[in-house]
Amino acid sequence: MAIDDMLKRTKNFAIRVFKFVEKLPKSKGADVIIYQLLKAASSVAANHRATIRAKSKADFINKLTIVQEECDESLFWLEFIKELELISDKELDWLIKEANELTSIFTASLITTKKR
Repeated sequence: MAIDDMLKRTKNFAIRVFKFVEKLPKSKGADVIIYQLLKAASSVAANHRATIRAKSKADFINKLTIVQEECDESLFWLEFIKELELISDKELDWLIKEANELTSIFTASLITTKKR
């Protein structure tokens, strides 16, 4: 997948998460989950964008590692929402699938980059 496509995909993921959390019930617990999920999902897009400006292979790996970790954290919070049954929504299922795919993509990219 081209870099521009991945930039769009990660930004789209963050945007959809931002819109999705507006549907969640308001409570102290949900507020914590929402905050953590918003931070992680937006970090995926922002830090992926930062990989383009990496100054070295080590810097690239460091930035990509952050992206991978934030994808996985987003996946955790999305699965947590599902397991708590805070909402039953097709968008939640799509977001879980996308977070899982993005985590897999960035994990594979890290493995490939480290081998080179």
